[in-house]
Amino acid sequence: MLIFVLQAIWLYIKELAGKDLDLITVAKFLFYITPTLIPLILPLTILLASIMVFGNFAENYEFAAMKSTGISLQRAMSGLSIFIVGLAITTFFFSNNVIPWAEYNSYNLRKNIAKVKPAMAIAEGQFNQIGDHFNIKVSKKSGDRGQFLEDVVIHQSEANKIGNFTTIIAKNGELVSEESSNVLKLILFDGYYYNDTPPKDIQERNKEPFLKSAFEKYTMNIDLSKLNEVDLDDKAYDDKYTMLNISDLSKTTDSLATARQNTYTDFSTTLYKRTNIETLNLTVDTKEDKEFTGDILELFSVKRQVQILEYAINSISSTSNIINSKKADLKAKNVSLNKHIIAFHEKFALAIACIILFFVGAPLGALIRKGGLGLPMIIAIVLFLSYHFIGIFAKNSAKDSSFSPVLATWFSTLIMLPLSIYLTRRATADRGLFEFDHITVPIKKWFSKTFPNSRFSKEDDDAPNTTTEDLESSNDTTTTANTAEHISATTSSTLLNYRVVSRIALTAYSVAIILFIAFFILKNNERPQIAISALYLSAISAVIYGIHFLKALISYRVYEKTVHDNRHKKSPALLLVGFILYPILHFNRRRKFKTDTA
Repeated sequence: MLIFVLQAIWLYIKELAGKDLDLITVAKFLFYITPTLIPLILPLTILLASIMVFGNFAENYEFAAMKSTGISLQRAMSGLSIFIVGLAITTFFFSNNVIPWAEYNSYNLRKNIAKVKPAMAIAEGQFNQIGDHFNIKVSKKSGDRGQFLEDVVIHQSEANKIGNFTTIIAKNGELVSEESSNVLKLILFDGYYYNDTPPKDIQERNKEPFLKSAFEKYTMNIDLSKLNEVDLDDKAYDDKYTMLNISDLSKTTDSLATARQNTYTDFSTTLYKRTNIETLNLTVDTKEDKEFTGDILELFSVKRQVQILEYAINSISSTSNIINSKKADLKAKNVSLNKHIIAFHEKFALAIACIILFFVGAPLGALIRKGGLGLPMIIAIVLFLSYHFIGIFAKNSAKDSSFSPVLATWFSTLIMLPLSIYLTRRATADRGLFEFDHITVPIKKWFSKTFPNSRFSKEDDDAPNTTTEDLESSNDTTTTANTAEHISATTSSTLLNYRVVSRIALTAYSVAIILFIAFFILKNNERPQIAISALYLSAISAVIYGIHFLKALISYRVYEKTVHDNRHKKSPALLLVGFILYPILHFNRRRKFKTDTA
């Protein structure tokens, strides 16, 4: 909570700094902003706490003691599971009631603080805004209070007009007002006054009138009494989607969907009427009943044909402009509707995420067997960032309707669900975190049936091959020792070479896959330049992987020929499958190396 509160202060420091706010206002800001951070803080907290607690249990052999007395992992987790379910229900009501209230108050307070002008201070070399219609710049200040000014430039605007039409330039100036006074008195010396305010009459405005006058001394009085008359407790904003609960979001979503559909209907009707199809044939003589095969324009007179073509060109141009403007309006309506749908489902997704992340962290802590704030902190942050950024990318894609807003809200939670099931099953069965026998064994059996001559048709129990049997059946002990020594040396060198090449291949393989996935994510989130860069890097990594895949394949062939005397060729289909599923084949080869070395 402390980390994210500091992050919120850093995020909104621009809105708070220099506003001369009292401590009560700052405390109210922090009080209102804290509940809005719960959707970020709670998942990370549950994940980290569950990994730390169950990591400590496993590290101190508490689970071993529990299992020795007949207590299973599910029974050990049952108390905390009930607590997490209760916490998830509480989180739902909190996100449905407290967070909208906090969003309502924090948003209005931020808007009101933004209206407060910074404490008045004239800095050198830059324009300083004083009030709503006065801007001053000085090149140098002097005096004990900085009251003497040099090279003064002032731009002044009017209340109901856009632009600065009055400019005052002076060589020197002096501030003679007291600091506690509500009137800023500025005396300017040796300068010019310019005014090009356009008159209301259009004909007079075309003459571009301009007023210029010179002065030796010019006094200005600026009223500052209404500069910061801002009610910080004003609650004028109440329709933002984050301020609504489930009931309000449901009603607003229905209203927005209906309004959008009405917009589509009215727009289609408008475009149809602009075609004038209903009145186009009023000037056509339809008394004669005959089949017409010519150009449709031949039905009209030459004068009428020219009018129709001119009208068609103008209609197409204006209709195209209308469509472009309406497209932006409909895009804004779609974004607003999708935001309300996302906010509606986020309240449920946050509660479910608490349960799922607990069943990710608890078995993971039992598997890694590390407690404290070291490794658990790193794992928790990595998992949370993956969960968080997947959700952000999905929601950003859903705002412009390129992705379903309902699925986008649940996307990161649905990705964590199979991970939680997998880790819970692994921890319950007391199996390691990285074991691939349940993957490689079925694939190996399938390869054995499909490719009888493949090396997958050989079981690990049949590791002693013809060369080894010849060695065992040989009566010449010297030849047996020399051959065994040669096989051992060859196996060691081949294994060393394969390890180096395979690590590079696996790294390049992983980088290529990750960057290839990142290309689609960045492309959907309107980051085309970064997406193209990721695609290029993915292609380069794929080339590096292909080179080292061939090196690893050659190294493995040398191993098979030397140790197992296996010289049969692999089919192209098998090589292609191996290229795509290289990590699985790699772990299977590593296990075979270990077996043969033993």
